Amino acid sequence: MPATPQDLFAALEKAGIPVTTQEHAPLFTVEDSKALRGTIAGGHSKNLFLKDKDGRLFLVVAEEEARVDLKGLPARIGAKGRVSFGSADLLEEVWGVRPGAVTPFGAINDTDLRVTIILDPQLLAHGAVNFHPLVNTMTTTIQAEDLLRFLHATGHAPLILDPRDPA
Repeated sequence: MPATPQDLFAALEKAGIPVTTQEHAPLFTVEDSKALRGTIAGGHSKNLFLKDKDGRLFLVVAEEEARVDLKGLPARIGAKGRVSFGSADLLEEVWGVRPGAVTPFGAINDTDLRVTIILDPQLLAHGAVNFHPLVNTMTTTIQAEDLLRFLHATGHAPLILDPRDPA
């Protein structure tokens, strides 16, 4: 069974990582999330669950307005050939979340370390960053350095690189 938000909060608390969480109506897209901008400070993201032709999996965590370079990115992250979006079934199997709730916190469920996480340095520069805590009816704010500590604790050493289209 994948971790619940309560499991995630317990793991963060045990690691001494403070977070704040706000409940809200379900949010499925970046556009939906923009309605909360006045009430939730910090950097906001888009999270892309990708796979390459060999089945390697990647989670690109970028600033919400970033135009991700899906054509040039594979060479920069070590993917084989082009990348495409992973299916909803694969996302749920590996990352333990459903579409609309994609988050780096899903690393808590990837005990086989199948996903390589790519973090946008411009998102991290906000200091406080926001993600769904495994469901899209809440948003959790965490300090960028604490997100890195959490990811390392799950065995996911993220690649920090700008995924933007250079055009």
